[in-house]
Amino acid sequence: MALATAESLKAQLDIFCISCEDDSVLERMVEQCICHRIQEDDMVCEWMAYNSRNPKPLTMNTLEQFEHEVLNKRNKFKSGLKKEEPYNKTMDINTLQDIIKAEEEEENLLDSYSTPAKGSQKRPLTTPEHPQSKRSAALLASPGLLLSPASFSANATPSQKYNQRGAKGEVVVTFGATQGTRWAGRKNPAAGVQVDFLEGPEDSLHCSYKFMFQRLRDVRNVLAEKIEDLGETVRSHFHIEEFASVSLPAQDSITVSGQICCDSNGKLNAQSVLLEAGPEHGGQQVAVDLSELKEYSLFPGQVVVMEGMNTTGEKLVASKIYEGVPLPFYSSDIKTEADEAAEPLNVLVACGPYTPSDSLTFDPLLDLISVITRDRPDVCLMLGPFVDSRHEQIEKGQVTETFEAIFSRCIESIVDGTRSVGCHLVFVPSQRDVHHPLIYPQPPFTLPHLSKNQSQRITLVPDPCTLLIDGVTFGLTSTDILFHMGAEEISNYYPLYPPAEEVNMDYEKFQSFAQIPLIPDVLIVPSELRYFIKDVLGCVCLNPGRLTKGQVGGTYGRLLLQRSAAPEGGQRRSPCLAAQVVKI
Repeated sequence: MALATAESLKAQLDIFCISCEDDSVLERMVEQCICHRIQEDDMVCEWMAYNSRNPKPLTMNTLEQFEHEVLNKRNKFKSGLKKEEPYNKTMDINTLQDIIKAEEEEENLLDSYSTPAKGSQKRPLTTPEHPQSKRSAALLASPGLLLSPASFSANATPSQKYNQRGAKGEVVVTFGATQGTRWAGRKNPAAGVQVDFLEGPEDSLHCSYKFMFQRLRDVRNVLAEKIEDLGETVRSHFHIEEFASVSLPAQDSITVSGQICCDSNGKLNAQSVLLEAGPEHGGQQVAVDLSELKEYSLFPGQVVVMEGMNTTGEKLVASKIYEGVPLPFYSSDIKTEADEAAEPLNVLVACGPYTPSDSLTFDPLLDLISVITRDRPDVCLMLGPFVDSRHEQIEKGQVTETFEAIFSRCIESIVDGTRSVGCHLVFVPSQRDVHHPLIYPQPPFTLPHLSKNQSQRITLVPDPCTLLIDGVTFGLTSTDILFHMGAEEISNYYPLYPPAEEVNMDYEKFQSFAQIPLIPDVLIVPSELRYFIKDVLGCVCLNPGRLTKGQVGGTYGRLLLQRSAAPEGGQRRSPCLAAQVVKI
């Protein structure tokens, strides 16, 4: 089923000489076609039947009444027919496959009761991983007969568990003053929502680059510079005279800087901690004894400054770990009182995958589009994966359309479905997007087929990035750093070293494009871990969860922001008024 377009719908209306009040009415009809999965000609026929009883002009009001009285009831009626008449329908590839599968099961049942002929070998008692009969193999030989996963049609088998989910729209996490909060966008969404890169587009990763050619010497230089820069920041902040070598024996207390390492490939624990100094201080590794510390939180790759004793040169008995120096917050040179009077900014945040694991129908995405058209947020932050490399059917190669085509249809449905809302869309790639380069930092998507009007409200950003949205700074990354390291740190977007096995790091680009220049007002960190909203050092950290969790529905997040005027007496006030995590 092809997606409805305004041109084809206008052509169908012209056949019956039906005129629209304006283009917004036509765009609303396109939305209804997408949300209710109706073709253009069926949509016009339904309107003709509805309008014949009481003729009315085609306006936004009459269109809303038509949806309430006809389209919503039509969906309930069709869902009832599916249960009552499973065989009274036209045969297609899905029904043929179901019939063949039933016949194969019947044949296998009969074979189990039959006596094998003489000379025949015994059938093995083990079940093969991917059993396939000759009949089904012949049918599936033609790739054109397989189901297109990007069709968004009812022909694709929907996920039963997702459709039967409960607690839709339930708020599971709240932050700030949510009592009586109106979760809706501004009355005029097109009135100047500015979405820009904090450091400018010329200093941000804006195109793909060549990778898979990285010398160990270059990686070493990047890590050494990180140790030197962060160590110097702590030294000047706490007025430390100088750092000692980590491997030279000393009878007095010394202060050293270096990077936390693990003495094996396992997880870091209190007995496996090593400290690796920078090249200026020998570049040696020494074991660290943490028994005298009351509390600490360490992870591999963390740059620390320690104070302790190293009498043998082989083990440092740490007595103190200096805290890191927090980065500054963003402050605009232009400070006006109009920021206080402006309406709050409503931002919706969703992270893929946008399909259940047992089906390639994009039902969760269509439900999210319905939420967007209902709440009308000002900005929608859409993080990947959009075409998930971990999806069962993609891993088994059971799709016949290219991954790029699936992605294009997914983006088109989001753009067309939110056209009447007018919200600004921000698309962030993911390491799990099967059609996109698997490298970190990850370049932004390319959408060459977008029209000029569509591209004006779409921003394509890399992973990671720092954005400035109406004076509020956002840190965005779709890489699950929380799941990889199990701790939080605001210094760069991926402080873990060595990185997780599934993260392919380009350290030269990492040094240029993955640093956090300042503490963002809002940090978006999607993770497989449980959703949360927390205030860390004045930064609101949001893990919205994923839109689907396996075969069931997941969650999305929403924020209400208002940039404050110039702080009085240097007291900063967070622009986040309220935030929630909601079940889809």
